[in-house]
Amino acid sequence: MLDAGLKTQLKGYLDRLTVPVEIVASLDEGAASREMLELLNDLVSLSPLLTLAAVREARGERAEESESVPTPSFALRRAGEEPRVRFAGLPLGHEFSSLVLALLQVGGHPPKADAAVLERVRGIAGELRFETFVSLSCQSCPDVVQALNLMAVVNPAIRHTMLDGGKFEAEIERRGILAVPAVFLNGRPFSQGRVRLEEILSRLSASTIERDPVLDTVTAPAPVPASARAPYDVLVVGGGPAGAAAAIYAARKGIRTAIAAERLGGQLLDTVGIENFVSIRETEGHKLAAGLEEHVAAYDVDVLNGERATALVPGDLIEVRLDGGGVLKAKSVVLATGARWREINVPGEREYRNRGVAYCPHCDGPLFKGKRVAVIGGGNSGVEAAIDLAGLVGHVTLIEYEHELRADAVLTRKLRSLSNVTVLAGAQTTEVDGDGRRVTGLKYKDRRTGAAHALELQGVFVQIGLVPNTDWLKGVVQLSPRGEIEVDARGQTSVPGVFAAGDCTVVPYKQIVIAMGEGAKASLGAFDHLIRAPLSAAA
Repeated sequence: MLDAGLKTQLKGYLDRLTVPVEIVASLDEGAASREMLELLNDLVSLSPLLTLAAVREARGERAEESESVPTPSFALRRAGEEPRVRFAGLPLGHEFSSLVLALLQVGGHPPKADAAVLERVRGIAGELRFETFVSLSCQSCPDVVQALNLMAVVNPAIRHTMLDGGKFEAEIERRGILAVPAVFLNGRPFSQGRVRLEEILSRLSASTIERDPVLDTVTAPAPVPASARAPYDVLVVGGGPAGAAAAIYAARKGIRTAIAAERLGGQLLDTVGIENFVSIRETEGHKLAAGLEEHVAAYDVDVLNGERATALVPGDLIEVRLDGGGVLKAKSVVLATGARWREINVPGEREYRNRGVAYCPHCDGPLFKGKRVAVIGGGNSGVEAAIDLAGLVGHVTLIEYEHELRADAVLTRKLRSLSNVTVLAGAQTTEVDGDGRRVTGLKYKDRRTGAAHALELQGVFVQIGLVPNTDWLKGVVQLSPRGEIEVDARGQTSVPGVFAAGDCTVVPYKQIVIAMGEGAKASLGAFDHLIRAPLSAAA
């Protein structure tokens, strides 16, 4: 199951175990169980502190009852304790790191989390049973799985099970899951999409879940109020390549620096293969994002993760107001808020988002195995998505507004060679249809003839480019007609002391390497602004 090189690397990690870990497997006679048993035997061969405590026969795959155990699956426990962390399906692909971390944490290796956050987890009262449905190609899923695993390791009242949606299709269908990661708490939907540990705790403490008699007993301590933060010299808003570069360059100047971001890594977390980042022949988005986070952490930077900016107030001290009600002040600000998927803005799109309308084929594609789907967009992203999906789904219809595909010729040739792909050029999507629960079809208009058509399908993947995350800046800084921030050669915006970089700006060619360079440039511009500012303004 595991090759020799991976075993050697994994053994180095498992040498950090300090307490014995028992692996309890629930298997049947199927091929998936045999694969799991092979993996587990490989694991226990790498450390004397790992044992395969029991293998019991089990049938069925339903996981909605607290006493039921999905099959095939395995749980991790310390001797004398009940298992609290379980993997249903093989945790390979992007989830292999989740398995390694779980083994280390159950085995006594201290988790890398803020002490105050860990104390909040320990203070949760009430029985919590989390389930996270994932796909092994999803780069956002491991963050959720690892956060909930950590909670289960730290707090005996918490259980967590990761379920591979590709292996538990009946559960996916029964619960109507069409996007991952999908988290359930005590059998009820809790969250959709990528959430970090702090966000999970905030949702629990804010009582955003629909409660029942069991959940009424659940209490999560409110966050410890942060002490008033002194004004920063440079405040970076956004945690993608541009924001990380800006924070690093500012911190290296020895000035007080902070970075506030919804998610460190930005669009990298939704990117799979990267082959054009200079000096690295090939990597993946989540790996590069992890490198950025590690690099930022190496400097004296206040990192405020999971924070969304909602307002910018210019002044001698510039204010950035946050969604949670907090306010940060700084002598200069670098805006690096990036961009998000562009919507087609037709009836049904928002109503059926995460219920058949998706924007990440790598994350959600496996949930549409054998089904009919459409991809909207004929550029490189759309054609690449259609090619990837063709290997998973029953049929792909690619819909392009223009009369010719806009993707590179090599991609177009590959697309047209696939037998289960139909290309509709010169077609305008007019509506996404559904039955109230999920997508059932799509309507489009032939732009040549004006004729209306309808397709029966179960999924719609939107791939028509990006829109800058600048809505909150309208009327404050000068924006282009497309909503991008206008900047000069130094990254300066129309507001003194406010700089911008990356995909949220008018700088052409939205590339990772360009965003990093622009982030560095904007940070240097901010530093130059600070040293030239009047003493009264800089005090």
